[in-house]
Amino acid sequence: MVYEFIAVREDDGLRLDVFLTEKIDGVTRSYIKTLVDGGKITVNGAAKKAGYALKEGDTVEARTESREISAVPQEIPIEIVFQDDYFAVINKPQGMVVHPARGAPSGTLVNALLFQLRNLSDLNGEIRPGIVHRLDKDTSGLILAAKNNFAHSSLSKQIADKSARRYYTALLDGNIKDDGGVIETFIGRNPKDRLKMAVTKDGKKAVTLYRVVERFKDFCLVEFELKTGRTHQIRVHAKHIGHPVTGDRTYGNGAKFKTDGQLLHAHKLTVAHPKSGEIMEFHAELPVYFREILEKLRKG
Repeated sequence: MVYEFIAVREDDGLRLDVFLTEKIDGVTRSYIKTLVDGGKITVNGAAKKAGYALKEGDTVEARTESREISAVPQEIPIEIVFQDDYFAVINKPQGMVVHPARGAPSGTLVNALLFQLRNLSDLNGEIRPGIVHRLDKDTSGLILAAKNNFAHSSLSKQIADKSARRYYTALLDGNIKDDGGVIETFIGRNPKDRLKMAVTKDGKKAVTLYRVVERFKDFCLVEFELKTGRTHQIRVHAKHIGHPVTGDRTYGNGAKFKTDGQLLHAHKLTVAHPKSGEIMEFHAELPVYFREILEKLRKG
């Protein structure tokens, strides 16, 4: 497949591999480097290294491998918290990618859903059947899967207009001064690393409510409620207030306990049933590894 992009002012000085990783869905920097080494990427018709600094107006052409990404059923165990003819609620484990991409062509939640559920909506295309919203790979917890397009439209609208309520539990480094409050900023691409998000002046409005649940010597357990749905919102906001999510290798201080990622779990979800309008609330207990870490902290 051939992609062509023109660098704009905001891309000036950005590395070529970072630029393409952002532009092409599901690719990694290592994959881009492989294409560069194979002569599959040019800038203004000439081969460049992966670290080439783009200039405004540069024309970038990338020829990716011909293989297509496809979503196929796979017998992967998943915890289905609820399901009926309209939608399902899944408790996604930490480490599971939501849908297939070049960096994760199989073993995803979608692969499991295609095996476990009879029908899924197709509004998000063949690679993301049923997917109404997403969770980061290393964030665990509740996620919606629509079984038909009517339900998908209803659930998507609820998330967009904030009538669906999503709550998360996180362990944070250090102790937040206040017992609760609101974090309101603008979130956009990190100008120094376009693979990350950051609080920026020209980003989109992001609002997160928080409540401290329990305090420890060097950590605090916090409940967050999303009032907007920006990429990596809770993780970026936690870093912004000086208390990153424990174990967050991207926005925090890395591993402090034996976990595969950040200690962030989507524990509660409230939606209106697409057909009846009944308000439904779903819960997912903290994963075992999360609870074990809390018990260690309680024992000092």
